[in-house]
Amino acid sequence: MNVSLQNIDKVSALLTIKLEKADYQEQVEKSLKNIRQKAQVPGFRQGMVPMSLVKKMYAKSVMAEEVNKLLSERVYGYIKENNLNILGEPLPNVDKQPQIDFDTMEEFDFLFDIALAPEFKAEVAATDKVDYYTVDVTDEMVNNQIKSYTQRNGKYDQVDAYQENDMLKGLLAELDEAGNTKEGGIQVEGAVMMPSYMKNEAQKAIFAAAKVNDVLTFNPNEAYEGHDAEMASLLKIDKEAAAEVKSNFSFQVEEITRFVEGDLNQELFDLVFGKDVVTTEEEFRAKVKESIASQFVADSDYKFLLDARKVIEAKVGKLEYPDALLKRIMLLNNTDKGEEFVNENYDKSVEELTWHLIKEQLVQQAEIKVEQEDVLNMAKDATRAQFAQYGMLSVPEDILENYAKEMLKKKESIDGLVNRVVEAKLAAVLKGKVTLENKVVSVEEFNALFK
Repeated sequence: MNVSLQNIDKVSALLTIKLEKADYQEQVEKSLKNIRQKAQVPGFRQGMVPMSLVKKMYAKSVMAEEVNKLLSERVYGYIKENNLNILGEPLPNVDKQPQIDFDTMEEFDFLFDIALAPEFKAEVAATDKVDYYTVDVTDEMVNNQIKSYTQRNGKYDQVDAYQENDMLKGLLAELDEAGNTKEGGIQVEGAVMMPSYMKNEAQKAIFAAAKVNDVLTFNPNEAYEGHDAEMASLLKIDKEAAAEVKSNFSFQVEEITRFVEGDLNQELFDLVFGKDVVTTEEEFRAKVKESIASQFVADSDYKFLLDARKVIEAKVGKLEYPDALLKRIMLLNNTDKGEEFVNENYDKSVEELTWHLIKEQLVQQAEIKVEQEDVLNMAKDATRAQFAQYGMLSVPEDILENYAKEMLKKKESIDGLVNRVVEAKLAAVLKGKVTLENKVVSVEEFNALFK
């Protein structure tokens, strides 16, 4: 067996592997013996089929299988042994590859085109300046967050008199032209309404001073300005029928329900942050502000990494790639999408490949390692962030652990978490090497940076 590599240029090479009969014959004989032991051929007992017949039936297919197996081992063995940094998979050469015929040939030449990663040096220094954005957590943001907590901890009270945003429940009945209950008309028991959602101000005003047991007359069609979906929901009929209803209706108020926000007290403090972590409103507000700020850190680091990428890519400059070969590889990976897709997306693919190679080099330079504990902690952080969206900031450790372990049962989740760990560690390293241009911005200004 002979393996040789010929560099075509800086980023592509031709790998040639010459196989002789002696390279694969022993394994072929061994495979044929295994086949003979198991073969079931009419007229022969199992294991007693003549080897000459076995060879006649299976020799060529076995040879092809063993040659291909050996070829794959030698291709990737050579790449590993020689530390070749290749892009994609080796592809059979389309111009110089001789025709292979397992029926007549015993010696074979295989030629592969190999895409080599370009050589470059990725580095950062204190002379590199990168923006780092910190979101200003305002009193309004703190107030809104506290309001969401008190609302989640609120309750519904039964009251006697209506106020804006209260919910009414009662008997709804269609009236005739004389103002009497219409015989055979629409009636809904336990109908629920929130007058504050009515679009017509005059109709909304009818309920302004409503009390329990009052009987009020209003027109649903006018109240909702003919919106059939809202009328259908209220009158419990289909939208087509609702669009034709123009009558007045009486509404006998049976219940008035008001939502009352929860109190800003120790019970709420403990619910949000854990027992006795904070004990005063001042401490609670400070802790809420700290929590909001911490939620922006990951976003700030992500933005920093995007900006650092631009700086580093500019220093590295444009890299040379074997475009024709990479397009062949890309087409093989997207056979269902065709050449048009490859041509339209090639530049973007190369752009992402460049950053992947740069990031790979930076990670290696910084000796960044990803441990199982890192991935588990990242899964916990992701779970914690999901709970935080619902105002649950003090989640027991065992619950976080269980949710995280469920995430780690899915390969796609693991891949995503590993990537997030790498990027978080890389961002930390880069922040310590470049000069940060710290900027405090509003949340609106920060969000606009991503548009």
